[in-house]
Amino acid sequence: MPMQTVRTHPIDGQKPGTSGLRKKTAIFMRPHFLENYVQATFDGIGGVAGKTLVIGGDGRYFNDRAIQVILRMAAANEAAHCIVGQGGILSTPAASNLIRTRGADGGLILSASHNPGGPDADFGLKYNGPNGGPATESVTDKIYERTQNIECYRICAAQDVNIADQGTYDLNSMSVEVIDPIAAYVTAMEKLFDFDKIKALFARGFTMRFDAMHAVTGPYAHAILEDILGAPKGTVINGTPSPDFGGGHPDPNPIWAKELMDIMYADNAPDFGAASDGDGDRNMIVGRHAYVTPSDSLALLVAKAHLAPGYKDGLAGVARSMPTSRAADRVAASLGIDCYETPTGWKFFGNLLDAGKATLCGEESAGTGSDHVREKDGLWAVLLWLNILADTGQSVAALMEELWQTHGRYYYSRLDYEDVDSDKANAMINALRDKLADLPGTTIKGLTVEMADEFAYDDPVDGSRSTNQGLRLIIDNDARAIFRLSGTGTAGSTIRVYLEQLETDPTKLDLPPQDALSDIRAAALEVSDLVAMTGRDAPDVIT
Repeated sequence: MPMQTVRTHPIDGQKPGTSGLRKKTAIFMRPHFLENYVQATFDGIGGVAGKTLVIGGDGRYFNDRAIQVILRMAAANEAAHCIVGQGGILSTPAASNLIRTRGADGGLILSASHNPGGPDADFGLKYNGPNGGPATESVTDKIYERTQNIECYRICAAQDVNIADQGTYDLNSMSVEVIDPIAAYVTAMEKLFDFDKIKALFARGFTMRFDAMHAVTGPYAHAILEDILGAPKGTVINGTPSPDFGGGHPDPNPIWAKELMDIMYADNAPDFGAASDGDGDRNMIVGRHAYVTPSDSLALLVAKAHLAPGYKDGLAGVARSMPTSRAADRVAASLGIDCYETPTGWKFFGNLLDAGKATLCGEESAGTGSDHVREKDGLWAVLLWLNILADTGQSVAALMEELWQTHGRYYYSRLDYEDVDSDKANAMINALRDKLADLPGTTIKGLTVEMADEFAYDDPVDGSRSTNQGLRLIIDNDARAIFRLSGTGTAGSTIRVYLEQLETDPTKLDLPPQDALSDIRAAALEVSDLVAMTGRDAPDVIT
């Protein structure tokens, strides 16, 4: 098959981060754009000659066509072997697991995570390294540098590879192995959890709804929850992946997963509810009339993980992103294990996991995982919850009440101001940054600021330092207000404001969260001058 070297020019690419490169689908579909970025990725990792790559995505619009381009380019760049999920489907944690279990040299994951999909929505592509985790900053720097000076890319002129059927195919002397995207993931889960105990839970009449949000975890959830664990058919809803996620927004939070929330707060609600996102790495947990914040979910999993076979010997440590509430810290302290506070981004957890310093990790943005892969894993979190529910015989609400009575409750909320004009968003953050040094000791809305800083992280594994990771205010009575700009969208900027207040009075553990946080919220909005500087008088999403 003839190979072509196509002359091209540098592309308009923002620097890829932990999540890879995300842009509008239409941009990825422009002539040469995807090809340039794939070649820059291959060049940035030192080439792919003789290497084995895992390739798959979340099934969003353009997923199948982009995989065909990537395969032809991998062949032209002399890769030896590509492992592809049947139909182009692989959840992000399943891809990480395959990279690790198959000893691959890395992988290309096609997804924009929880962002909407479709011809007018979002697309993304990221490279994961040999440990199964997101590319390190040094690698993304090299990829970005290559996008700025690329002059050509290499591609085979060939017919499409049959990725609809399992089997091994030849493409210009490169072998393409199309595999069941679910089997290896199921094997990994069977090693971690007591499937017999969970089967018995369902056999006793335990009820559940899992909302796959028309995204990639649908086939995995059908196979594991219904086919293997015996949950009744219909337990999994919205379980068929759709190129545009059924026209929805596959972000598992109470706003976008409203269908599930309505089910879980109805009079005849199931015992347990959960949801996952576009590429399967996030989760939402809901009990009957009992929403669990991602921060509290992480704390509960840390407290009870030993009930699952894969964690029966205890945890080496736990890690959380800085904006995640400190609930996990208090549980870790009671267990006598370390709790690491890192910047947002799974690559920081990856260093700790690889070094054996942490076993469980979590982010407030609904991402939780463990050392079985190097990504967050939505369905893994759901199965660990099910193992705990089966072992304890308690309800979700009872487990949370026990956690709060033992460790105190961190009331917690995140306010998302989406698609804010980037200049206004940056101006607001810069203005707040400029006055951080003057804030300690001042009183705002009756609350005293005890500490104000910009979070920086010194990695205990590789010694690297990461700065500019979010603005933090510590306010009296152990409250926090945190401000960050998010990089997960493709248009404008998202300002995230995180609010946290510890309550240890046993009589005050069941307040409405927004009531408990009203004072710290008023102080945060005043000190940041957010409303005046952005023109946004209310957040788009409150979680």
